[in-house]
Amino acid sequence: MVPTRKTEAWLPDFLFNDWFNDSFYGQRTTTSPALNIVEKENGFRVELAAPGISKDDIKVDINKENQLVISAEKKIESEKKQERYLRKEFGYTQFVKMLTLPDDVDKEGICASYEKGILSIEIPRKTKKVNEETKSISIS
Repeated sequence: MVPTRKTEAWLPDFLFNDWFNDSFYGQRTTTSPALNIVEKENGFRVELAAPGISKDDIKVDINKENQLVISAEKKIESEKKQERYLRKEFGYTQFVKMLTLPDDVDKEGICASYEKGILSIEIPRKTKKVNEETKSISIS
């Protein structure tokens, strides 16, 4: 079983984006980063593109519903001087991705790394103990 993505959108993106476009409501910074899931022999690797976000702003958890929750929150503040007044602009980026994990995942072995704007999460499967001893069964 492969990890599955849980979406919370109730309107298609194209409908929502056309109705609430940037020119009418001002600049929006809502993002939904791209996500790859790679199935490997011994588990899975989740790759999430999050350029411009530091690893301190990213949080990875497993909730009680057996979901991997990847979230980030970044506030951007910049100041620009123009002639005789000071203008301050605020920016804000936030996202949450949820993946339902399969039952055979080793939760204790999950690890994450962040390099060059890519968050990589290794999700190992539980190793099955193979009984290598031969057992004879008597026939009655």
